[in-house]
Amino acid sequence: NEARTRLILSSKTTMASRVVILGGVGFIGRHLVTYLAQNKLASKILVADKALPEVAGLTPAEMEIFKSELVIYKQANLAREATIDKVFEIDGGKWDIVINLAAATKYSQANEVYQEHIIDVARVSSAAAKKAGVSRFVQVSTGQVYDASKKPSEEDGKLKPWTALAKASLKAEELVAASGVSYNIVRPAIVYGPGDQSGITPRLIMGAVYQKLGETMELLWEKGLRLNTVHVKDVVKALFLIATKAPEKEVYNLADSSDSDQGSINKFIATLFGIKTDFMGSMKSTLATSLAMKTVADVANDKHLKPWSDLLKEHGIVDSPLTPYLDEEVLYNNSTSLDGQKIVKNLGFVYDVPQVTVDLLHEVIIDFEAKKFFPKGLLKYTPA
Repeated sequence: NEARTRLILSSKTTMASRVVILGGVGFIGRHLVTYLAQNKLASKILVADKALPEVAGLTPAEMEIFKSELVIYKQANLAREATIDKVFEIDGGKWDIVINLAAATKYSQANEVYQEHIIDVARVSSAAAKKAGVSRFVQVSTGQVYDASKKPSEEDGKLKPWTALAKASLKAEELVAASGVSYNIVRPAIVYGPGDQSGITPRLIMGAVYQKLGETMELLWEKGLRLNTVHVKDVVKALFLIATKAPEKEVYNLADSSDSDQGSINKFIATLFGIKTDFMGSMKSTLATSLAMKTVADVANDKHLKPWSDLLKEHGIVDSPLTPYLDEEVLYNNSTSLDGQKIVKNLGFVYDVPQVTVDLLHEVIIDFEAKKFFPKGLLKYTPA
């Protein structure tokens, strides 16, 4: 029956859709707006977000799309029922697809923050989408909802969220499912690419810090700690495919075939900044963290934050959203390991960026340099 449903869905002519992107000014959202615009997949795009595009660090090309007739921008608190109902009435309503990218992305926040910005947003927006008669609601969650083992988690794998953000995301998934709207859930691995601030980027900034310090960048645990990745371009491509072709209620992981870990990512960082990297190992890390991981995190962040601040001042950068700060929650020996092949097998998806490379991470830094968020002249690597 599932195969028949996929065949029926895929045989339909894909018409340009009217798409609502909640949280569309954020990292993934701006790439999704660009993807839909460049590929003429939407007849109208409604971006609803608290953040203003003018102060969100968009590239000139992204800003041009946001200012075009294709895009309607609405500043809104998406956790409020009255607000979200009005959002779905904009431009006469009749929206086809809603993709929810509106969520807190910082770790170690108060429960109230996650309640409002993840759980409440999912609850009121899915209910409003149901009432508005949208054809599909896509809830973007996180791969951190799975048990943090080295074995790649499939979509029916054990659910054991290991960050407060992931716990809230899992609750949000449940509320979307209970709303009665036609929905899909998407659980990506670590999303990276131009504009990423919270995935791989803090580690890249640490590379710049250790270059300045002239020291080896030594991280907790072993090199085999999984940090599975997926490029943002593949994420947005997958989101639209799922919204238009997937059977409802299906869950999809997104992860490339790199099977990235601390070791592979550190090799790229070493190449980019001309530094040495190492790992403390399991025994030493366990001893260091057995009393208080918060203390370990505080000591590490104290060491990293001042040199980064000094680098910014030396290069005349007054304000940057980038930080090497690593939250306590992400320093534990927890792997992000996902099997991202269901979408390939069931929907014929092709990962355009199947492997993370040093050139792709170089591209992230170059983008931040152009925005004057990252000091120029620190990179020791030049793409061939």
